[in-house]
Amino acid sequence: MTEPARVTIAIDAGIADVRLNRPAKMNALDPAMFAGLIDAIDRIGADRSVRAVVLSSEGATFCAGLDMASMASAGDGVDLTARTHGLANDFQQVAWGWRTLAVPVIAAVHGIAFGGGLQVASGADMMLVHPDARLSVMEVKWGIVPDMAGFALWRGRVRDDALRELAYTAREFSGAEAVALGFALRTADDPHAEATALARSIAGRNPHAIRAIKRLANDAVEADAADILMEESVEQAALLRSPNQMEAVMANMQKRAARFVD
Repeated sequence: MTEPARVTIAIDAGIADVRLNRPAKMNALDPAMFAGLIDAIDRIGADRSVRAVVLSSEGATFCAGLDMASMASAGDGVDLTARTHGLANDFQQVAWGWRTLAVPVIAAVHGIAFGGGLQVASGADMMLVHPDARLSVMEVKWGIVPDMAGFALWRGRVRDDALRELAYTAREFSGAEAVALGFALRTADDPHAEATALARSIAGRNPHAIRAIKRLANDAVEADAADILMEESVEQAALLRSPNQMEAVMANMQKRAARFVD
């Protein structure tokens, strides 16, 4: 019998619904899950029809982190310093890759998001989390550090002193605390439904403007003011009087749904 795909993708009306699909193992990350996530990122990146992504999981939990048994020998002989995906290695790409996609990604987190699972969700532009979800920067429990892009993704988002405490102790924290500390945007009793509604709202906007906004938001984390101001001007000049920008104006004036092209 063929084993089910570790990651599933369903695309409808410009929204890619991506789900980790190993519920019997709490969606723990094994080599096949890593490969499935990287493939999903590559497929979505190549599909210009996608305007937003909802990242979630099947079953009772988001992701319990690394499947320690299956990953015990997976790193043997691997050079972690080798960059296989731009700035990232394979292990980092499953989280960092969502940030580098051209379109917004919304993570919907329920149940548990430990270690690598939390880092995968943190790659999204925004995280919606159940208030009673359990999260942890868990790596130090195993004597290691978060190395799946966590610190690069949490920079500017999570309070520095709080992140240090959580990374030093592996303490569990709730979805509600995740919002307070900056890991998540807000809590939701049904994170997937709310994430999908948000994705629909985004997908209804000028896709070229949305992509430009994501580029600006990504670069603003590191760039200095002069570079950000120039980038704003360059992006705006490209959008003004473009077909999709004119359509946005006409749709608002005529009080109708916009008809954008990809």
